Amino acid sequence: MFSILSSLSKTVISGFILLTLIIFIISGITEFYFDYTFLNFLFRWLHVLSGVMWIGLLWYFNFVQIPSMPSIPDDQKPAISKFIAPKALFWFRWAALATLLTGLILAHLNGYLRDAISLKTYDAKYFMIGIGMWLGIIMAFNVWAIIWPNQKKALGIVSVNAEEKASAAKKAMLFSRTNTLLSIPMLYCMVGAQNLY
Repeated sequence: MFSILSSLSKTVISGFILLTLIIFIISGITEFYFDYTFLNFLFRWLHVLSGVMWIGLLWYFNFVQIPSMPSIPDDQKPAISKFIAPKALFWFRWAALATLLTGLILAHLNGYLRDAISLKTYDAKYFMIGIGMWLGIIMAFNVWAIIWPNQKKALGIVSVNAEEKASAAKKAMLFSRTNTLLSIPMLYCMVGAQNLY
């Protein structure tokens, strides 16, 4: 067991093997088909899975890393900026894209993509999920178009002068905080649309 848990890739692969075993057991107990219903569920699960990673990392940056940086000694900050932050930002930006794409596919599979995106007010569920979708789209845009390009400068991945580096760090932080602000109503709308209406 230790050898599995000592490696992230082995841990994740083992998680998927366990999931496959659970699906197999469940399929032996109930009628279980790999049909449209399963496809719909699969994209919902992938949407939630990638969303947990995205928002989890967003909140890690805003509740842990950013507030901790001023108290970290200067000689130790390179460990964050050269090793931890780039890896976290890799998963952060790809989880944002995966969340967006799986959400759009899920809305299409369920037939409400057009009504939700256009914020049709005749159906509270579609209107509410539409608000959540637009907030998620804005957040994903912020990740790819503003936060990541500025983080590359702030972390030294792209060479810039000290003034531009400081400006980029501040801009990345402000848009990360913007996404944290938007994540609260976005999550409410997504969960509310599925459970309140």
